[in-house]
Amino acid sequence: MTTAAPDGSPAGNETAYRILLAISLCHMLNDVMQSLIAATYPMLKAEFQLDYWHVGLMTAAFQATAAVLQPVVGLLNDRRPMPASLPMAMASTGTGLALLAWTSSYAGLLAGAALVGIGSSVFHPESSRVARAASGGRFGLAQSVFQVGGNFGSSLGPLLAAFIVLPLGRPSIAWFMALALLAMAILTGVARWSAHVARRPRAAPRVHGLPRRKVARAITILLLLVFSKYVYLAAMTSYYTFFLIERFGVSTDSAQILLFVFLGAVALGTVIGGPVGDRIGRRTVIWISILGTLPFTLLLPHAGLVATAMLSVVIGVVLASAFSSIVVFAQELLPNRIGAVAGMFFGFAFGIGGVSAAALGVLADDWGIETVFRYCAFLPAMGVLAIFLPRRL
Repeated sequence: MTTAAPDGSPAGNETAYRILLAISLCHMLNDVMQSLIAATYPMLKAEFQLDYWHVGLMTAAFQATAAVLQPVVGLLNDRRPMPASLPMAMASTGTGLALLAWTSSYAGLLAGAALVGIGSSVFHPESSRVARAASGGRFGLAQSVFQVGGNFGSSLGPLLAAFIVLPLGRPSIAWFMALALLAMAILTGVARWSAHVARRPRAAPRVHGLPRRKVARAITILLLLVFSKYVYLAAMTSYYTFFLIERFGVSTDSAQILLFVFLGAVALGTVIGGPVGDRIGRRTVIWISILGTLPFTLLLPHAGLVATAMLSVVIGVVLASAFSSIVVFAQELLPNRIGAVAGMFFGFAFGIGGVSAAALGVLADDWGIETVFRYCAFLPAMGVLAIFLPRRL
């Protein structure tokens, strides 16, 4: 079915599933590579004799570069789309992996993490714009398909680290440079399609009629909800393995597998969130996703091992369902700034994740991992702010 795109997407365009699947696959490859950083933290901590704050600073080096550059890249893409930048982004990520595999210094680890962050900062805004152009008007679906690739890649990283990198050693990280080459080949074709589509006539963006003050308030609320979501996710992705090892005495391999389970649940929630938002409304999905996680996050620090694993699945599914709807909601608030909105929200998410990972590392050194998780459990309470979002656009 042909669907007109009233947001500045190519007019009369069908949903280009081939492109959506290609960009989702490359998102998966990108996030497999970037998730290796966090997945190998226990090994790097032991090999380089790092403290928790060193671990947090590595996450900050990766995510801060992405946070600073993504809004800039998104704004530039709105003015002049740059599909050719997609394969270049993967080249940066592959170079970062090479440093992580072969460096002999902590400074080299930081530089490798930063290069992976630069690759992500270029990849995410432009690929999100391409996904929207391929949506055929089904924006929540397109954003979910795009994002689920990343979530699935993030969940695979710890599993691959557990079964490949940990047994074979840090140099085996370089093997994953092959994924960067594969992604570069696929993205070269996507870039050609995007350049062709950019020449098509565009429909006028839909005007929602909200005053600028209400738009600014809604964007601020959405950013606060992203803040609550990604600080909690930073605790889980960077320190969940340490929490499991310290609290339950599980092996590193077992902890990595349980992290994979959690991240797999995040991927499932991402699949669900976008299409459901298209059907029942994005505001409703945002409201349920953030605040609905609260009872489960409060229980997790006090549960046994099996219950912790089960609660992590529920938390991952429910919490992850919001982000696609948040991004699309923000793009509908600012329909002439599709790339800038994507860059702003992805960049903010990365930046908050990086800063909070570093801060949580310092707190974990002082207070202990379990205390950090007990305090982070209250973050989803910020979901109550969703009541102030506009009901209709």
